[in-house]
Amino acid sequence: MIHPSYVELMKVVNDGVEIGEEPVVNSRYSIVIGTARRARQIIAGDKPMNDKSTCPKPLSVAVEELYEGKVKIIPEGESE
Repeated sequence: MIHPSYVELMKVVNDGVEIGEEPVVNSRYSIVIGTARRARQIIAGDKPMNDKSTCPKPLSVAVEELYEGKVKIIPEGESE
């Protein structure tokens, strides 16, 4: 079993969305794309935001950062 699961990640990412608003993430695909982009940034030389990562692999670090709320997924139409 993968921890955290897609369901747990979706809850974390969509936390804070008001009732009636469009959720930030609607599918697993959005989670996969967001974590893959962050993993590519880490591979390219960005320092991980998580000092106490349990795994040295960039994708695992990206998933941990997303789960801990250190990285946000921003919908395409919005800017940072």
